[in-house]
Amino acid sequence: QVNFVVCQLFALLAAVWFRTYLHSSKTSPFIRHVVATLLGLYLAFFCFGWYALHFVIQSGISYYIMIIIGVENMHKYCFVFALGYLTVCQITRVYIFDYGQYSADFSGPMMIITQKITSLAFEIHDGMFRKNEDLTPSQRCLAVRRMPSLLEYLSYNCNFMGILAGPLCSYKDYITFIEGRSYRLQQSEANGKEDTKYEQTDPSPNIAVAQKLLVCGLSLLFHMTITQTLPVEYNIDDNFIATASWPVRFFYLYVSLMAARPKYYFAWTLADAINNAAGFGFRGYDKNGVTRWDLISNLRIQQIEFSTSFKMFLDNWNIQTALWLKRVCYERATFSPTIQTFILSAIWHGVYPGYYLTFLTGVLMTLAARAIRNNIRHYFVESPAVKLCYDIVTWMATQAAISYTVVPFVLLSVKPSFTFYSSCYFCLHIASILVLLVFPLKRTQKGSKKHENVQPVWSRKIEEESLLQKNNYPTTNHSFSQKQEITCRYQALKQ
Repeated sequence: QVNFVVCQLFALLAAVWFRTYLHSSKTSPFIRHVVATLLGLYLAFFCFGWYALHFVIQSGISYYIMIIIGVENMHKYCFVFALGYLTVCQITRVYIFDYGQYSADFSGPMMIITQKITSLAFEIHDGMFRKNEDLTPSQRCLAVRRMPSLLEYLSYNCNFMGILAGPLCSYKDYITFIEGRSYRLQQSEANGKEDTKYEQTDPSPNIAVAQKLLVCGLSLLFHMTITQTLPVEYNIDDNFIATASWPVRFFYLYVSLMAARPKYYFAWTLADAINNAAGFGFRGYDKNGVTRWDLISNLRIQQIEFSTSFKMFLDNWNIQTALWLKRVCYERATFSPTIQTFILSAIWHGVYPGYYLTFLTGVLMTLAARAIRNNIRHYFVESPAVKLCYDIVTWMATQAAISYTVVPFVLLSVKPSFTFYSSCYFCLHIASILVLLVFPLKRTQKGSKKHENVQPVWSRKIEEESLLQKNNYPTTNHSFSQKQEITCRYQALKQ
């Protein structure tokens, strides 16, 4: 863990140097690719030793598969290989070396690389094999229409900004950043025409980086002081279960799981700050002309802590992974996309049984929450006072459901997880099943069949913002003109 933090702080300094002395206006894309890759591999070897070779092996074999298989089926082979290789490494680490280890391990970066390998394979398949009219708006705008070189591929997978903690970014966004093309603003005029403006100088990320480092400091302080005094394991303490009342137990469940989140806030926000410090992550300007540096941000803390639905929590937690699951699984699933997506998420996270218990429980919670929202929410939104009461009740229910669901994710093993659920008499499992019996999903799906096919459990808002990202940040496309690319994104945004 110390190595991880030291390497990330070094990456932050390297990012400042990279933006200052290897800026795209001063240095060729080739040099930027080489330096970003070498620095990334150096950090990986420093942090994980020879285990870092797995990163190169996984990326190299995946690239070879892309070359020899061809664009028609390479996305399937790359998906199976990358996820299979990751799973083998996770099994080896967990069941051979150290079960229950919480320290930084080499499978963490491999999870991000697996996302990048599979995302790019699907994007190339979409761009070089599928017909344009068969693609969704987001697929059309993310499609890659030429095969990347080996250097570009390794740079995308193993650059120093994201090799240790990500987050995932699209290949087009990364190449655009490396090549340093102009920042572009695209606005819709009243007459519907596109107004494209160009910024002559890069916006400074200094304020955004400083704000994110402040969040990192507060998160780390909270983790080192409060988290240790509120262990999640106390939820299955025999004496606590026997003596505490239900309200006390649920309150401790909530605060103990809330206290477990700051370590993720720290790691993901620091990773975001590193990318911003290098000049990567600019997403355009808001309506007041203020720069936005959240192109690849992985979480929105305020929305997480005050979420009033299971869906809202998932919308704002591990955002880039949610988008990855949507694009490689949910959109392409032929049956039960929600179930398939949760299963893929469990496999990707690792081989601890607790992960599968959490995500299988998450399926029930998601379907039940969707059924309740679709059937009763409209009765409570007319009056502001009633809506406020509804929001308070749903916030409490959401926090209880999230905490109840993720306990096995923290406890990892089957026995303590079932100890916890049995001490609660599987109450929320039973409640979810009863909700699905009272409000059958068939009723809600029928009214939103079209919506179901294009929108996953994570919100449409994320995807709209993803499309906005593409509008505000140009992407690589060597087969289409810039004007065609702009038109594609503008139409996607309107849809």
